[in-house]
Amino acid sequence: MRHYLYNMLQAVALIAILSFILSMLSACNGKANVAGAWDPNAAVAVATQEVKLQEASYNDVYPGTVVALNQIELRAQVSGFVTAIFFKDGDHVTKGQQLYSIDPQLYAANYDQAKANLGVQETNLVKAQKDADRYHELAKSDAIAKQQVDYADAALDAAKKQVDAAKAAVNGVQTNVKYATITAPFDGTIGISQVKVGTAVTQGQTLLNTVSTDDPMAVDFAIDQKEIYRFAKLEKGAKKGDSTFLIVFNKTDVYPSAGKLSFLDRAVDPQTGTLKVRIEFPNRDKVLRAGMSCDMRVNNSSPKPVILIPYKAVTEQLGEYFAYTANGDVVSQHKITLGTHIGTDVIVLDGLKEHDMVVTEGVQKLHEGSKIVTGGVQPAKAEKK
Repeated sequence: MRHYLYNMLQAVALIAILSFILSMLSACNGKANVAGAWDPNAAVAVATQEVKLQEASYNDVYPGTVVALNQIELRAQVSGFVTAIFFKDGDHVTKGQQLYSIDPQLYAANYDQAKANLGVQETNLVKAQKDADRYHELAKSDAIAKQQVDYADAALDAAKKQVDAAKAAVNGVQTNVKYATITAPFDGTIGISQVKVGTAVTQGQTLLNTVSTDDPMAVDFAIDQKEIYRFAKLEKGAKKGDSTFLIVFNKTDVYPSAGKLSFLDRAVDPQTGTLKVRIEFPNRDKVLRAGMSCDMRVNNSSPKPVILIPYKAVTEQLGEYFAYTANGDVVSQHKITLGTHIGTDVIVLDGLKEHDMVVTEGVQKLHEGSKIVTGGVQPAKAEKK
């Protein structure tokens, strides 16, 4: 019985203690709600900065590809076996230099045979001409039938056509003799041979090698169609020195020589809305190789002052960018179009105007129409020694 009473007293004491704690927490919470509740209409302390037009010089960066100004695939134009290769892979070759030989003796023999056949046909033509002349003389005195004269004329025409056919055959075989020797079409660098001596090649199909020019080289990259006007002025040299073209590898390695704008492509790609641009670069040390990926850095000195604001003043919502401006003690939200980043600042292409007071601190607590108090955000002070 005493044990039961003891347990009851413990339970009552525990309940009393819990009730006391809850009452104290409730009292404290009530005071906090009264004294420290957040008021959504309270003014937000912010810092502002006046928007000014500034001169801006920066680099636009475009992904590009190194290309040769001239490049050609060497393909077999006759069928046969490769009998000789006259270069080493990667050599610098000169125009007209012999590169490959494909069964030259075979085509030389065919050429001799075609020449001999032409000689036979020319002899037959001489005979047919003499027969026709003789029959025409006899026909003047009615010493031969008219039918014989017609036969002689027909034989003469056939002999002429045989000569023409034989000449065409000689020209064709002569062309094959020429094609049996592959030469370099221009000065440049030849790649790795795709065939070896003894390889059977097929006319018009087998790829032998590729030759490309190596100095100068070029970089191709695409620009948005909105930039065509600026690049067109550069192409015409309207503002020389207004833009400098440099190649950058691995984000930091800058090619030592500047380039010059070679041309803008004929038309805008309707699928992407971009236009291809080609920049030429000297390549005396053969550092640039066709197919290399790089970044094209284009120095862009703005022709007129631009609006430049701290990037920390920009907020992003669903892929769109906004900035707040102070109008008295309230703020307005503006949708803005961003341009190039320059250090910790960013160019604003649209959405702000000169003399706007843009909010640079405290933007996370703002919304359209928020009340503000300026000067509430102070820079950190140095510790006193």
